[in-house]
Amino acid sequence: MENKLTVYGIKNCDTMKKTFKLLDEHEIPYEFVDYKKTPPTTALLEGFLEKVTLDKLVNKRGTTYRKLTDDEKAGLDEAITAIPLLISNSSMIKRPVMVYPDGEILLGFQKETILEKK
Repeated sequence: MENKLTVYGIKNCDTMKKTFKLLDEHEIPYEFVDYKKTPPTTALLEGFLEKVTLDKLVNKRGTTYRKLTDDEKAGLDEAITAIPLLISNSSMIKRPVMVYPDGEILLGFQKETILEKK
């Protein structure tokens, strides 16, 4: 099996569309995992959190986050309470999450870094 970039996110998100366009234009092979079709698992999120901080993984600028109660937002301070919340609200995970074959994780649309890593 070929080692390639895995891109996690939600297909209809504008940031994801920019990411797909960039990857396609530069012929960077990738596999896309849509949270709406394949919800994130505890193991997947724990794997992300081995490489990036919870604070960076959570998209605090999105509507899903803003609609949370104060108690739910407080639960995002620790992985044990944040993971179930992120599984049930995958829109709160920063997009895209890009996992490279070497295990490195890139969060968000970072054009220069994406092109450097290809």
